[in-house]
Amino acid sequence: MNTRRIRLDVAYDGTDFSGWARQPGRRTVCGVLEAELATVLRHPVTLTVAGRTDAGVHARAQVCHLDVDPAWLDQRPLEGRPEALVRRLVRLLPSDIAVMDARWAPAEFDARFSAMRRHYEYRLSTAPWGVEPTRARDTAAWTRRADLESVREASTRLLGLNDFAAFCRRRDGATTVRELQRFDWRAEPDPRGADAPGAGEVWTASVSADAFCWSMVRSLVGAVMAVGEGRRSQEWISGLLQENERSSAVPVAPACGLSLARVEYPPDPELGARNLTTREVRQVPGAGGGCCGG
Repeated sequence: MNTRRIRLDVAYDGTDFSGWARQPGRRTVCGVLEAELATVLRHPVTLTVAGRTDAGVHARAQVCHLDVDPAWLDQRPLEGRPEALVRRLVRLLPSDIAVMDARWAPAEFDARFSAMRRHYEYRLSTAPWGVEPTRARDTAAWTRRADLESVREASTRLLGLNDFAAFCRRRDGATTVRELQRFDWRAEPDPRGADAPGAGEVWTASVSADAFCWSMVRSLVGAVMAVGEGRRSQEWISGLLQENERSSAVPVAPACGLSLARVEYPPDPELGARNLTTREVRQVPGAGGGCCGG
């Protein structure tokens, strides 16, 4: 079958999903999307995604792709245009998921392997009473006192190409070596003013890497917040990079505060080269041995 590739840009509120990946008997983002795309195209659909988010995690700019026979689009009221899928899916998809764009992509484009980096944001409220109700689905309540400057210093210590095994749930055949390119924080004051009763701030972490391991971002946030609370030292956070397996001392931050904000890709002529680079075995400079997976 002669196929062409379509890129989809997707957003979703992950609260009521059991993550991205399809799971029998569970409501997942992939499961819902594939079912409705199959309804429109009248043919089974398989999606490849930039990053499989966990249960309760959101996405403002997820990317996935599918391969279709162009005739599928010509034979239906889509006029051979993938962008027409956006209009059709608006009527079918539930309110907590949206396809924002659909367009032809080069054959070399791969939503997963072509990605240069993923950008996540983690949002938490330091107010002692919790989270503003209108943001309760995308903001974590952090009622324990923490020092923002200590959190920032701890985050800086984790930057670079490292083995993040201490922060990742191990998956067979997958490397835990990643290049953490950004991990910084910004604070928004309480809109009622700093002197208002129960005033707190909203802290947002921006976290970027070439790729992330399973549960890595939430573990990074949990670890640096433990330092900010004074429960752990700056030396402890640095020492985690020397460990070669998941550390039980690293807390995992709540899923509700995490959102996939953006996936970055190279220009079209560089897609093939990027695919090869992503598939290469990654290793921390100076480390012995090797890692499996991509």
